[in-house]
Amino acid sequence: MKWTLVLGIVSSTIVCDYLQSSAMKAAGEVRSMGMLAGRLGQWRLGLSVVFMALSFFCFTQLLAIADLSFAVPATALTIPAETFMARYVLQENVNWRRWAGALCVAAGVLLL
Repeated sequence: MKWTLVLGIVSSTIVCDYLQSSAMKAAGEVRSMGMLAGRLGQWRLGLSVVFMALSFFCFTQLLAIADLSFAVPATALTIPAETFMARYVLQENVNWRRWAGALCVAAGVLLL
């Protein structure tokens, strides 16, 4: 059950961050508060809030059944997963130092 909740946290966080990133890249630079208000009405940003809430709900449920010393490090799996997403889905440039850091985090979670 613990790892199922961790998977829920990681997957919903990844989807949330993808929706936010793609919405902001599509919208471009915000130069005024009026432009910001217009961006907040985008469906991707609204849907990202739903996934953020789902992640938070899973995290609270995980804290109900697991220690904090397990819950917080386990949810760090979002770092290597989002690094992978940034490179292969969003086509961002990810250098070797970021890959090394993501692999170190993954190895740390593996030790849990």
